[in-house]
Amino acid sequence: MNLLVACLRSGTLAALAMMPFGKLFSALGLRVGFYGPKFADWLFGSTGTVLLLVQHFVLGWLSALPLLLLFSWQPAAHRPLLSGALYGFAYYVLVNSLGLPLFFGDPLPWQLGPATVLPSLWVHLVFGLCVAWAARPYIAGLSAS
Repeated sequence: MNLLVACLRSGTLAALAMMPFGKLFSALGLRVGFYGPKFADWLFGSTGTVLLLVQHFVLGWLSALPLLLLFSWQPAAHRPLLSGALYGFAYYVLVNSLGLPLFFGDPLPWQLGPATVLPSLWVHLVFGLCVAWAARPYIAGLSAS
């Protein structure tokens, strides 16, 4: 399986896997998916439902890429689920808890407390784990070559 196919496959599955958790946390009144509409509005000047869905999948594909590249490193490839969980954690910390809040001038989630941190952190852990799980054929191809 080539890298492009692996990105599309694992990114799509992981983007889908995040959604039920996001919907659950949102139904519980917890903050999750906060930056999707803000990013779409900044990038496109719109937050339409279809646009947000397309953006969600494109970001899923792009966000899967660094983890898939990391799997060319043998220690990561030998423990893909651990690598995926660590990637999901790092992605949350670097992008969602630091990068996006600083870019948009918002308080850091860590300043707002666990009810803000934990839902998004959980969703990003699911993302990393799902990319790793879905990338098994890609990883197998790396070790075969």
